[in-house]
Amino acid sequence: MKKVAVFGNTGGGKSTLSKRLSEITGLPLHALDKIKYQSGGTEVPHEDYKRAHQKILETDRWIIDGFGCIETVWLRLNEADSLVFVDLPLCVHFWWVTKRAIAGYFKPPEGWPQKSPILKSSINSYRVLWLCHKYLTPRYREYIKQAQSTKSVYHIRSTQQISQFFELIENDASVEDSSPT
Repeated sequence: MKKVAVFGNTGGGKSTLSKRLSEITGLPLHALDKIKYQSGGTEVPHEDYKRAHQKILETDRWIIDGFGCIETVWLRLNEADSLVFVDLPLCVHFWWVTKRAIAGYFKPPEGWPQKSPILKSSINSYRVLWLCHKYLTPRYREYIKQAQSTKSVYHIRSTQQISQFFELIENDASVEDSSPT
């Protein structure tokens, strides 16, 4: 596990998962929302975002959290050696977007740029929820089905599987730490 793409519908806890995964593995974390948006929520020029994304892909080790844009998501998934697809029931995504919207007024959401417009971003997340579920999630499911023969694939379908995923990763990390050098 050296190049990890964490992806899925909005509000699935990808940023929190990615942060913890980075802490466990020591891999550098790149939150795409912080690359694609400036403080205050202003989008960076598209070409600047694509250049920054490409520079990350060219490095040897990374965790990339988020969507970015349709143009870069497939590049990232192809380049990754490990895929973490957060595919929770739609109602869980919806509830977690709601919780994030409420909590965001007290503490900025994990993986979001400073001073992000919480209300505007949350309304957009509700719109994206259904569109992603209807159009992109089926494509993600098909992609990971094909990728299982060449990559490590973690398809997280329930909140319980998030805990199981970390147990698996922590056990793998301790095995790697104890192996002779």
